[in-house]
Amino acid sequence: MRQQFRYRSAWLLGMSLLCTLLLSSCAFPGLATTSATLPQVSQQPTKTELPPIHFPQDEGAHNNLTEWWYYTGHMQATDTKGKQHTYGFELVFFQALRSNLPAVYPAHFAISDITRGEFHYDQRRVTQFAGPAPNGQSTQGINAHVGNWSIQGLNGQDHLVASMQDYAIDLSLTGLKPATLHNGNGLITYGLGGFSYYYSRTRMEVAGTLLDHNQPLKVTGTAWMDHQWGNFLTLGGGGWDWYSIQLNNKTEIMLYFIRDATGKTISTYIGYTDADGKAFVLPEQSLHATVLAKWTSPTTGITYPSGWRIDIQDPHLQASLTIDPLLKNQELVVQNSTGNVYWEGAVKIAGQSNGHPIAGEGYVELTGYTK
Repeated sequence: MRQQFRYRSAWLLGMSLLCTLLLSSCAFPGLATTSATLPQVSQQPTKTELPPIHFPQDEGAHNNLTEWWYYTGHMQATDTKGKQHTYGFELVFFQALRSNLPAVYPAHFAISDITRGEFHYDQRRVTQFAGPAPNGQSTQGINAHVGNWSIQGLNGQDHLVASMQDYAIDLSLTGLKPATLHNGNGLITYGLGGFSYYYSRTRMEVAGTLLDHNQPLKVTGTAWMDHQWGNFLTLGGGGWDWYSIQLNNKTEIMLYFIRDATGKTISTYIGYTDADGKAFVLPEQSLHATVLAKWTSPTTGITYPSGWRIDIQDPHLQASLTIDPLLKNQELVVQNSTGNVYWEGAVKIAGQSNGHPIAGEGYVELTGYTK
C-alpha cells in the first residue's frame, strides 16, 4: 500500500464522522477512490526542511492526519503427523486523527491457507479519545492495539498478535536488514496533498505460533513491514498495483503502478534493496510489466489481474520474473472498517536475476478495480 503511499482507508465513525472524513478526502491502501495516494516520485531524494526519520523514535505513533503499520509475510509449519503447511498473512493497523474528533483505528487481519486452498480475513475498527501521541519523541517503539489485536516493536524486533475464527497468530519478527527509507530519505512531499514519511523493513525473520482450527503450529517464515505517516490527504480517483518481492538471493524489490480515474498508468516506481541492505531507486523506463491472466471475484464481480511478467533492465538489476498468486481469491471486502474492497495476497516468484535462476515470494496489492 506504498512507496509513495498507500493511502489507507476512509474511516467510518457514524454518519457525522464519516461526513467529516469524506470532506477531508481521507483514503488508504485498499481504497478504490484514490489517485494521489501514490504520487509521482522524483528519482532524487526530496529536498525539504522537515526533520529526518530517527530510529527508534519514529517507530511509534505520531500526531499526524494519517498513519499505518502494515505487515505481510509467508510462513511454513509441520504438524504432529508430519504434514507440511504453508500460509500467507496480512496484519495492518491504521490511525486517523482529525481535529478534536475521536481517533479512529481500523485493522485488517488475513490468512492465506495455501495448504487448504482457502483465504480468510477479519476486520475491526475502534474509536477513542486519545491523548497526544509521542510524535516521534518516544524511544519505546510501536505499541498499537485494536481490541485484543496488537502490534509492538522496537528496533526491528516486532511482536504481532491477532485472531479470528479458526486462525490466530502470535509472531515474533526480527529485521534482518536496516530499514529502507523510500525515495532515498524516507520523505515524500507533493504540494497541496501534504507530506508523508515512509520506510519498510524489507526482510524480517518470522517465528512463533499459528493456531489453525485449534491446532497450535510452530511457524517460521519471512515478512515485509511498511510504516507510513504524515499530514497527507488523497486527491481524486484511481488506484494502483503494488508489489513486494523477496528473492532467494537475499535481495528485495518494491514496485508499483499508479492509475488515474480512467485506468491510465500515470506513475511507476521501482525500489531495489541489494543483499547488503543498500537501497536504490531505479528509473521508470527500466521496467516493463505484462498481465498474464485475470480473475473475477464471485463475491463482488470485480475483475483483477492475476499473474504478471516483470522485466527490469538496469545496471543495478537485470531481472525477468513471473509472479503468480498462490490463491486466486485473496479479496478483502472491508466496508465495515475502511469502507472499501481490495485484493491483497501471497504470490510466488520465479525467473532470472543478473543472469542466474531465481525464486522468491511476495505480496501484491490491487486497488481501484471496479465491476
